[in-house]
Amino acid sequence: MKKSLILFLALIFLIPSLAFSNIFTFKAGLFIPRAQSDLWTTEFENMSFSKTNYTTTNFGFAYEYFLTREASLVIGVDSYSKNKFGSYEGLVGFELIEGYFAFPIEDYEGNYFPAHAFNISITPIQLSLKLTPMGRTGKFIPYVGGGVGLYLWNVRLNGDLVDFDDVWVYVPDGIDIYPITTVDAWESNRISFGYHAFGGIMVPFTKRMTFEVEFKYNRAQGELKEAFEGFEPFDLSGYQISLGLNYWF
Repeated sequence: MKKSLILFLALIFLIPSLAFSNIFTFKAGLFIPRAQSDLWTTEFENMSFSKTNYTTTNFGFAYEYFLTREASLVIGVDSYSKNKFGSYEGLVGFELIEGYFAFPIEDYEGNYFPAHAFNISITPIQLSLKLTPMGRTGKFIPYVGGGVGLYLWNVRLNGDLVDFDDVWVYVPDGIDIYPITTVDAWESNRISFGYHAFGGIMVPFTKRMTFEVEFKYNRAQGELKEAFEGFEPFDLSGYQISLGLNYWF
């Protein structure tokens, strides 16, 4: 959200001074991550949180410049951030001589529940071509559009990490156990390229103001480096359902 506010202030001061804007829009709505890459999947399979826990409110700002009666350019900034803390499903932690290990909860009470936080933030800065096929007058103004963008993003995993690739055998009972380590893995201030498409409708209620409802699909992915070595590109894609307030200059 901090990045979005900085970018928004830059837009306020720079774009109007260039006479580049005919509409200013504020949006609020829901962001629903597509969450299809393997890091997302691994978290949802092992932790007490799920994909639905990462659906959350988001906010956005946009400036729109009229090109013709039916077409305009839009520069917009959206924000998404969600931090969720959860415990490993079906596991408890024990301290042994060799270190801390995860045991199956159905057979052991354990000393504690291994857990960690999984934080995601995504801030798209987007350039769009917006089309209003029926023009900008009337009681209803439908529109469609799409474009490209830069996606500023962060991924952080902080807390206990169970290493399922390193299987130990607990000799007294002959069961598989897994080492637990403490990690703070962080992909910070990363930038990726993506694209988007949207559609919606504006409804005038004063001479200079309209209300809008919009659906947008964002498509982008980010390369994970040393902090999450071995994982495929991280899915930054998602669906946005938003309500907006437009002010016409």
